[in-house]
Amino acid sequence: MRKNVSLLFSVFLASASLFAQEVEKKAPQKGHTDQNKFRQLKDVLATPNDQRTASGAPGHAYTQQKVDYVMDIRVDESTNKLYGDESITYHNNSKDHLEYLWVQLDQNMRAPDSKSPLADSKGASPFSTPDNFVKDNMAQPKPYGYNIEAVKYADGRDLPHTINRTMMRINLPKPLAPGDVFKFRIKWNFLIPDYVNDGGRSGFESFPDGNKNYTVAQFFPRLAVYNNVEGWQNMQFWGRSEWALEFGDYDVKLTVPADHIVDATGELQNEKNVLTKEQRKRWEKARKSYKNPVFIVTQEEAEKNEKNRTTKTKTWHFKANSVRDFAFASSRKYIWDAMAVNINGRSVMAVSLYPKEGNPLWEEHSTRVVANTLEEYSKMTFDYPYSKAISVHAKRQGMEYPMICFNYGRPNPDGTYSDRVKNGMIGVITHEVGHNFFPMIVNSDERQWTWMDEGLNSFVEILAELDYDPNFNTNNLPKDIVRYMSLDQERLSPIMSQGDYVHNFGPNAYTKPAAGLYMLRQTIMGPELFDYAFRTYSKRWMFKHPTPADFFRTMEDASGMDLDWFWRGWFYTTDYSDIGIKEVKPLYLTDKPNDKTKKLQEQYPAYFKNLGKLIYLTTEKSNANAKDLEEYVSNLPADKKANLKKVPKYMYQVEFEKPGGLVMPIIVEMTYADGSKKRETFPAQIWRKDENKVMRVFSSDKEIKSFVIDPDLETADIDTSNNSWPKEEANKFNKFKNKIKQ
Repeated sequence: MRKNVSLLFSVFLASASLFAQEVEKKAPQKGHTDQNKFRQLKDVLATPNDQRTASGAPGHAYTQQKVDYVMDIRVDESTNKLYGDESITYHNNSKDHLEYLWVQLDQNMRAPDSKSPLADSKGASPFSTPDNFVKDNMAQPKPYGYNIEAVKYADGRDLPHTINRTMMRINLPKPLAPGDVFKFRIKWNFLIPDYVNDGGRSGFESFPDGNKNYTVAQFFPRLAVYNNVEGWQNMQFWGRSEWALEFGDYDVKLTVPADHIVDATGELQNEKNVLTKEQRKRWEKARKSYKNPVFIVTQEEAEKNEKNRTTKTKTWHFKANSVRDFAFASSRKYIWDAMAVNINGRSVMAVSLYPKEGNPLWEEHSTRVVANTLEEYSKMTFDYPYSKAISVHAKRQGMEYPMICFNYGRPNPDGTYSDRVKNGMIGVITHEVGHNFFPMIVNSDERQWTWMDEGLNSFVEILAELDYDPNFNTNNLPKDIVRYMSLDQERLSPIMSQGDYVHNFGPNAYTKPAAGLYMLRQTIMGPELFDYAFRTYSKRWMFKHPTPADFFRTMEDASGMDLDWFWRGWFYTTDYSDIGIKEVKPLYLTDKPNDKTKKLQEQYPAYFKNLGKLIYLTTEKSNANAKDLEEYVSNLPADKKANLKKVPKYMYQVEFEKPGGLVMPIIVEMTYADGSKKRETFPAQIWRKDENKVMRVFSSDKEIKSFVIDPDLETADIDTSNNSWPKEEANKFNKFKNKIKQ
């Protein structure tokens, strides 16, 4: 029944609308460009080519460079200095002749002559602690930054170069031809930052007894990315937007105090030289333990070790293939545990290093969280390809590198900790281990598009955290971005912004992209379509350099969904979501047309005569007469009657409004008089003809007492005061009034 009646109504309403347009013809107006929310993104995305296809996949001519490093590194604990000597082999796999190479010198961001501190607007604070006042206004800058001792050809001759703050240009003797290789050597040293007191993404923490925990990264001159389409990524490093790096093979020797425990990117090559027989035995046991971590170094052993000092050194040798970076951790304080993780039939090691200050929290959760993260991310993307993932405890860090990451989360000195500290630690470990997938393997340009690693990673982080603890407060759901999207527009930047100039970096690069992808998966696409497309993107761009266009195009191509409206609104604008119920009117059937319909009947008598007997709707109950519909139904042939439901007793016309700029699905929950509920979701395309208001008719054999939009806060609606009918305020007033009567 509903199908046939709805068809009749739609024919009538469509006809009425058509006639109304003809009756109300206006004088010609000036034209306009297409501003429809559903227009395609072809005017924004880069034109597809033989390197990057319109489907979002790498093209047949796609190339990327390769850079191999052989390094000898020495850490002097007495001076906190790092000495390095690296031999670099640069493979030009592009089709271009390169006149020079660009090398990143990230430590120079902290050099005494760095421009980074001068780039911030900073007035006088009305109050300050004495220590901060001295630090901000009187302290001499510390001698951080690279000391480049030598840049040489492979044969030892001096190689011309130019240092421009955090970038160094290697001036090649002749253009490097496609397919050719260039080898050179850099020797350097620098003061390792005290990151606890001076800030920074890596460095060391000093403990009261003089022991130190070194978590070291960005410690060597690294080649910048070059590609055929965009050229060199040689933006200066201002301290926030991270890195664009090439994949390559690493052969690294780390010389540290002999009583230190070390782990790093890559495979340890000399276990017998640096580990005791008992430690090697325990490691082999950990390889077979899939349920619980096994201690390679216990807390008792670590506490005993940290009381000693030695002037001797050990050299730990690591090799890694197909990684984009290298980092390491070193301390005599480390407790060390590990367990195996089954990734689709292949064993991967989850590892943790932490001083006693991290316990009991770290031995309870760290390695288990690493294992859970590898499992859940592998389900959403691809099987984790490396042999291990390491979580290292650092007091105030949350940073990621291939196979190793540094994570905060420290209990009180007595070992107690709050849920906030525990959940913060679980969250940061999940996030930083997750970065192995984005961008350590799906290798996006962090300097330009921060959201492509932070946002995608934060999205998968939600799913991994909820798997570890179903009650985990993820802080990356659509409801969590509402406050940010409600800010003054002067404090907002589109997601598609280079990270150094956005006002609110965290919400912009992390939460908003993650919330948007969660919304795509749960509300717009559904898990089945989304997950297939997301895995397709991840697998297509493993060990490659994707761009935003590659992500957008793959998600559409692999799902069969046109999502240009979503990318445009959520990623390219600062529009917000706000959908409300403007009006709800009960509808009644009548045999009398309203004045507008009468005029149309008078103007187009032949058309209406061909329609035959009509049914009319009114919002005036006094004019209602449902017999016509019942007569119509009773006169239907038996085969049509068999497919009909009961004639609806109640009909409502709901007008939805959209004060916000974003188009979103309309999720409507109806509550009936008997307390039962029903939901109906209208796709975002309902707004394609009119983005300001749309109407729907709801029919039921039960009285509907209320309508609510987005009851579970799925669409980041910034104003829920207009989401209900009757209005929530009215409901609250009625409850208060009834309470007074009682």
